[in-house]
Amino acid sequence: MELPLDHFRLIGVTPSASSEEILRAFQLRLDKTPNEGFTYEVLTQRSELLRLTADLLTDPESRREYENLLLNGSSGLEFSSNREVAGLILLWESGSPKEAFKITKKALQPPQTPALGSSREADLTLLAALTARDSAIQEQQFRSYSNAADFLHEGIQLLQRMGKLGELRKDLEEDLASLLPYRILDLLSRDLSDQESHKKGLNMLENLIIKRGGLEGNNKSVNEDYLNQQEFEAFFQQIKPYLTVQEQIDLFLELQKRGSLEAGFLAFLSLSAIGFSRRKPEKLFEARKILKKLNLSGLDSMPLIGCLDLLLADIEQASARFSSSSDENLRDWLNNYPGSKLEAICIFCKNWLENDVLVGYRDIDSNEVDLDSWFEDREIQEFIEKLEKKTNKTTFKSNLQSQQIKEESSSKVNQDFDYTLSNSDERRLPWPGGIKKEYEKLDLQENEFDEDIFKNRPIEFYRYLVEKIAELKFSIGEFLKDQEFNVGSPYLIYLYAFLILFAFGIGIGFFRNNFKNSIKDKNVEDKPLISVDKNEQVFEKVIIKDNKKDSSGELKSITKKITANNTLQIKEVTQASPSLEEIRNLINIWLQSKSNYLAGKNQLNLSKIVSSGLIDRTKEERQKDIKKGIYKEINSQIRKIDLETRTSSRISVLVELNYLERIIKNSGEFINETSLNPLKVKYILGFSDKSWKLVDFVSGV
Repeated sequence: MELPLDHFRLIGVTPSASSEEILRAFQLRLDKTPNEGFTYEVLTQRSELLRLTADLLTDPESRREYENLLLNGSSGLEFSSNREVAGLILLWESGSPKEAFKITKKALQPPQTPALGSSREADLTLLAALTARDSAIQEQQFRSYSNAADFLHEGIQLLQRMGKLGELRKDLEEDLASLLPYRILDLLSRDLSDQESHKKGLNMLENLIIKRGGLEGNNKSVNEDYLNQQEFEAFFQQIKPYLTVQEQIDLFLELQKRGSLEAGFLAFLSLSAIGFSRRKPEKLFEARKILKKLNLSGLDSMPLIGCLDLLLADIEQASARFSSSSDENLRDWLNNYPGSKLEAICIFCKNWLENDVLVGYRDIDSNEVDLDSWFEDREIQEFIEKLEKKTNKTTFKSNLQSQQIKEESSSKVNQDFDYTLSNSDERRLPWPGGIKKEYEKLDLQENEFDEDIFKNRPIEFYRYLVEKIAELKFSIGEFLKDQEFNVGSPYLIYLYAFLILFAFGIGIGFFRNNFKNSIKDKNVEDKPLISVDKNEQVFEKVIIKDNKKDSSGELKSITKKITANNTLQIKEVTQASPSLEEIRNLINIWLQSKSNYLAGKNQLNLSKIVSSGLIDRTKEERQKDIKKGIYKEINSQIRKIDLETRTSSRISVLVELNYLERIIKNSGEFINETSLNPLKVKYILGFSDKSWKLVDFVSGV
């Protein structure tokens, strides 16, 4: 038999060793005889091989001839059949356990299987077990845990077949069991192109967790073999990033079916991760369903469900979830937050996604979360629109006792997902992250009656009445089914009385609403006009001067005439790459038109150059000012404009403004003044319907 071994390695010296060093190494090898249980015969043969090697290497002539053979390409040593086992022992001792194991295993296979019960069989079996163990140790040093396990597994099988060395076999089995977590890590950390290894690792991981009694480790008797709970949790955190998000979902759902509550919570996080990162809102529904059914001790699920409600544009439900949280510190933070409650909820949701949800997946990059891009995604908008149509989320709530009506326009969230802020004037600072959406228009923290809610929405009000009348008819029909009436029954009298009162209430509501609208319109038209434009300031002086002589009706007609003569010429910007001057003109028109509108001078007809989000927001601000009995006099002038970014669908510019705002009561009483010179604002334009439109601004940049 030829073994991959030379005389220098056999005795344990380098080719440059002197005769003294060779003799010293020879003596050390003789004194260090393996005591694992080899037979006396094979150990004697080992000693004889060492002596022959020492004699060859210490004789100058013999050594020179051997070195020439090595230089000419000779490799390996030939051993006679009665010295093969001794040679394999020396190969193992020279630091080559893997080669020794492979040759030993082959020597135990037919047709060269040694005689049953012979000393050769006993020595080869023992050597196979020892070399399998040392081969595994060597592979572990290189972090090749799967290969290490293969050596142990082969050694165990060999010992089982030979029916020998039961204690040593048990030791190998324990080594194999303790190696399992490392094997899984090795298999799963390989490149995903090695699908076979990856699948094998997944199966082993699932079996390991099941055998332990779930992620909680309920099977205490097995845990000692597969890490204690603390060690297992550290191992699982290390291995989790090597799994894709879908692999984790499948794993955790399977473990949850087997009763693991912690797996259920991790399935919830994984579904939330794939729902947000892959823009699959339907997965958020699955995640919410799982979390609602979990009964984990100490888990406050309300804010987590609230985050999912927020991502699904159900703002009112999200706010209710956070308010129902059992975490007193969280409620205090929300209540004491300097901004709006919605702003606080969005910040909480953003941090939760970044730190708890989108981490620990092989195929998800945990970049900074951008809620803007989520709500701007067209597929998300379409999904939420379909959801609202299906569940009839756009509803109107009535409260007859307080005579308050509040429109809950959730569908508006999906019609215009422009970048928006709650305040429409440029002087106010932006909300962190720029993620305050159109849904803030719901103004969930205010309960005041919106008197103009149905003014220009006859269709919505008609549908509202039809809906309520249908509900009333249904309720009465159900009531009549359970009652027996005579012609003179008192029930019918009460019913007729109720219907009359209901009709009378609707009439009063129409009268009250129209009367208040007419008063508001009159107040808007009668107050003095405050202009930003120099030409319009001249007209203002004429009006004030003529007011001493003319009646209010004449003043009103003059005002309308002047406003008509000074209507801004609004032109769409359709060029693919507009110039800075064109952008400057567009922003100027926006500033002047908004200023006039907030001063109550004219309507805001800018749909050609401004997104509906900004227009609606400004109109909302004006309605609030009307309720407060005030108007704003705003003077803003562009000092400088610079291009920041430009793409085919988005342009952002940085603008410095001279900004002056005065708040005045309708009676003419001065309230407050704010001056910012300069005010820095970033304006964002988007390309929509074949033209550029102003979609957002961020103040204080």
